[in-house]
Amino acid sequence: MGNRLTKIYTRTGDDGSTGLADGSRVPKDHRRIEVLGCLDELNSIVGLIRTQAEPDPPQLAWVQNRLFDMGAELATPGAERIRAEDVAALETALNDYNADLPPLREFILPGGGSAATFCHLARALCRRTERRLVTLHREESLNPQTLRYINRLSDLLFVLARVLARRDGGGEVFWQPVAPA
Repeated sequence: MGNRLTKIYTRTGDDGSTGLADGSRVPKDHRRIEVLGCLDELNSIVGLIRTQAEPDPPQLAWVQNRLFDMGAELATPGAERIRAEDVAALETALNDYNADLPPLREFILPGGGSAATFCHLARALCRRTERRLVTLHREESLNPQTLRYINRLSDLLFVLARVLARRDGGGEVFWQPVAPA
């Protein structure tokens, strides 16, 4: 692969527009660009989890690459990069991690150690990304596997937060509701 960027600034976005991979230009606040921004935030938090979790959960490097694939898919209207096999891989990881966890009897609060807390933050960002994807999907047809993938990813991040909280010694933090008056 050759150099992708030889110059970081182009000045082409100074008018409030940005280019998609197909050469078309859209406003920087276009719904598609909003989703791309959410994916960027999510990928950054997944990277942060990887620096905090010892050892680094092996699926997270793969997840980061799939999030980039999803961004490439969304930057190229009509492209499809996320496949049913990607969704199935998340489901397999989910089942593997969840197998050793006790059933949930209470709501869990974000906490339980830094890696677990960052997983909860990533889960929340993933849900926001999903909401933005659904909004875009109402206007433009998107790859249905992309919607499935982002939904499963939030589940994986939740389960991984539980695993990391237990593994790192902080334990899960359970909601303590105030008794109704």
